[in-house]
Amino acid sequence: MLFQHVAIAGLAHIDAPRRLTSDEINARLKPTLDRLGIKYNVLEEVAGVRERRLWDGEVRASDAATLAGVKALADAGIDADRVGLLVSTSVSRDYLEPSTASIVSGNLRLPNTCQNFDVANACLAFLNGMDIASRMIERGEIDYALVVNGETADLAYEKTLERLSRDDVTEEQFRDEMATLTLGSGAAAMVLARTELAPGAPRYRGSVTRSATEWNQLCRGDLHHDRMVADGRMLMIEGLKLAKTTFVAARAAMGWVVEELDEFVIHQVSKAHTQAFLKAFGIDPKKVMTIFGEHGNIGPASVPIVLSKLREGGRLKKGTRVALLGIGSGLNCSMAEVVW
Repeated sequence: MLFQHVAIAGLAHIDAPRRLTSDEINARLKPTLDRLGIKYNVLEEVAGVRERRLWDGEVRASDAATLAGVKALADAGIDADRVGLLVSTSVSRDYLEPSTASIVSGNLRLPNTCQNFDVANACLAFLNGMDIASRMIERGEIDYALVVNGETADLAYEKTLERLSRDDVTEEQFRDEMATLTLGSGAAAMVLARTELAPGAPRYRGSVTRSATEWNQLCRGDLHHDRMVADGRMLMIEGLKLAKTTFVAARAAMGWVVEELDEFVIHQVSKAHTQAFLKAFGIDPKKVMTIFGEHGNIGPASVPIVLSKLREGGRLKKGTRVALLGIGSGLNCSMAEVVW
């Protein structure tokens, strides 16, 4: 999917305010760690997550997404009544129904002509939402679209720490659920627009996507128990294989050469995953902003949050070529390009 008429008119992120350190988690789990003979700090030494962010009080996915949406609309300088599409891409959700998108739409007072729906595709959903919105803009169906994401890991932490503190938890159960303790909370939003409505704004060139859905069992989130069970080793191995296949497609479709791209916005999972990714593609670490150490894995929000932080830090200049790289459990992979 390559686009000629799509611009990023607005971009925003919200950092959840409360910090939960890995030291605090280890202190709470010390009886279990001692009983199982686990001596090292897996969260920090292996995953590289020193702390993660959580919300204060009861914050729902729609609340977080709404905050980011308000900020992105203000950044774009447009009124809510000009939005023709709202896509919510959160893994977290308020209810099974109605859609989180409908709640955010109501909160933002979007017009009754604005389509709204959820897109669920694990950590890849925000990039999917960008593509869906861009197709509609490219065809001239809408002028503006708002893609939002709000992640709330708070309850998952509470339930997981409670389970892992039990006297009967096994080493296998502990290992399977450790990935949950790398998650983080946060929110992001992006306003996409027809280029003539946002002159001088960054261009969204498009994306390529590939899948390896035979590996759909490697990471599964359980709605009933607020937990995630993941095989981190196989996720890394098969995820990298899929990423290499996707990069070949990106090179053919968008003319990618690693050395010619200025910034790489990679889905933030862990230190081990990031290091393996950079090595596989020969990416200069200086071109990659990492936030997992302070924020954990914020799911689909991590790519737009890093993009927003790059802009906030002054690293995005006119003409900067930015690669957006996402892999979601399932497995699915998308690689996209933004020209600032």
